[in-house]
Amino acid sequence: MPSEYAGGTCRRFRARADRPSWPPVRSGRPARRPPRRPPRRRGPGRRGPCHHGPARRCAGRAGPPDRSAMFDLLVAMGFKEIEIGYPSASRTDFDFVRHLVETGAVPDDVTVVVFTPAKPDLIDRTFESIAGMARAVVHLYIPTAPVWREVVLGRSRAEVHAVVRDAATRMERLAQARPGADIRFEFSPEVFILTEPDYVLEVCDSLTELWDASPDRPVIHNLPATVEIATPNVYADQIEYMHRHLARRDSVILSVHPHNDRGTGVACAELAVLAGAQRVEGCLFGNGERTGNVDLVNLALNLHAQGVDPMIDFSDIDEIRRTVEHCNRLPVAPRHPYGGDLVYTAFSGTHQDAISKGFTHHARTGPDRWEVPYLPIDPADVGRTYEAVIRVNSQSGKGGIAHLLRSNYGVDLPDRLRADFSRTVQAATDDSGLEASPKDLWELFEATYLSPGLDGEVALTSWSAQRTPGGEHRFVCTLRVGEREGDYEGTGNGPVSAFTHALAAAGIEVDIVDFAEHATGAGQGSPAMAYVECRVGGVQRWGAGQDTSVLTASILAVLSAVNRGV
Repeated sequence: MPSEYAGGTCRRFRARADRPSWPPVRSGRPARRPPRRPPRRRGPGRRGPCHHGPARRCAGRAGPPDRSAMFDLLVAMGFKEIEIGYPSASRTDFDFVRHLVETGAVPDDVTVVVFTPAKPDLIDRTFESIAGMARAVVHLYIPTAPVWREVVLGRSRAEVHAVVRDAATRMERLAQARPGADIRFEFSPEVFILTEPDYVLEVCDSLTELWDASPDRPVIHNLPATVEIATPNVYADQIEYMHRHLARRDSVILSVHPHNDRGTGVACAELAVLAGAQRVEGCLFGNGERTGNVDLVNLALNLHAQGVDPMIDFSDIDEIRRTVEHCNRLPVAPRHPYGGDLVYTAFSGTHQDAISKGFTHHARTGPDRWEVPYLPIDPADVGRTYEAVIRVNSQSGKGGIAHLLRSNYGVDLPDRLRADFSRTVQAATDDSGLEASPKDLWELFEATYLSPGLDGEVALTSWSAQRTPGGEHRFVCTLRVGEREGDYEGTGNGPVSAFTHALAAAGIEVDIVDFAEHATGAGQGSPAMAYVECRVGGVQRWGAGQDTSVLTASILAVLSAVNRGV
């Protein structure tokens, strides 16, 4: 086990200081879709607490150290209600709940939730697990949809309702036997999405009355999309119906529990909140049965992307992901929203160019607004650097390549040189079939544009440049062309122009088409880069030079272009 998880604690994450097969589907739609009414507009302030069941429904059951690591992570992130287990289901779950009680591991501002079916002995076992816990929510569930009632339970609507009331009465009696503990109740009509809305309303209202819910001691009615079988707007309509018709509405926390069978769990949760829900149950990175529960990372960071604080700390998304992967023994996909390795990475040339320009704009305008194309949030907000935002393969364009050279090596290519070099990069990545790292790009740039100025058919053995009293520049050099070496000189309105005239004296006609230079960093010792586009023997070639002297870098750039053209 990695050392950071030793003893069940995720030591590396710290909270911020400031806080089927393919035949046609035969299952039916929801039994009755309630009448549609436009919901009232609701602000984000009505959003209730998120909820997470650590180490539930993993590929392998997590042991106590992993459960502790997950619990510690959730607390550090700022979750205030955490489902800690199904203590009547296994000794492992029961022992973990007892561990939290006996070690005092639950902070004063965190409430744990324990899960129980509507069976007397299992309810008793659940209450036994939380003995000594100052605060807890006991979560009662039973499947209520017609197929489940008829096929699984073999009971009628009235009989299922009676089972629920008996279970709820037992829970109330056990809670009253512990006057010093703050024990609240939650009820889930499992498979709510396939249950008749009037029946769910009848059962929920009866429990609200039985448990004598009040604004200062509300009951949680949790309405699961246990199996996604319809579009998110249908689920939202069902939630809105319950929101409008529940009795003692100010004494009820309306909760939702979307699954992801159709891949729309996040959309279901978002529309449900707009329709009146106040609380969302889910898991980090969407762990859970089958296709998983709603992903709280995705849900919360969608809020963040719209300027709404989710009140959960995602400042180190990679450490969160590593902890979840370790505890659940399940990987997070590279393209998983917000947390995957590749979600802030662009390979497409047009995307890279837009992102590069967006970074430049962001640096110029300041941090108050995030307006970078293709990046819905600033990667730095979740602890990512900008190094992996742009990566280069054969599909990449000049903008991304130029961005990597500039950000990693201080090399700011002129526009036409960007296009020229991108063709070279594309040929190399096409041939290799591999991605090019910033180091690969620099080495390719060096071999293509810098090395020809230092070693080629045409070479300078020695040279000097000076300004004459008349204002002209004189360039004197010993030049080697192939096996022939000679002394040459030229004059011009600048040292580079004078050098081209010296080259002409050696029989090499060179015209300067474009020229640019810049420093690669701050300070006098920072190397300069020079770029020259030359017409040599009827063809145009780019060259580059690098030296602490701008003049030397310029001469090397011309020489590189010449050697690439001859």
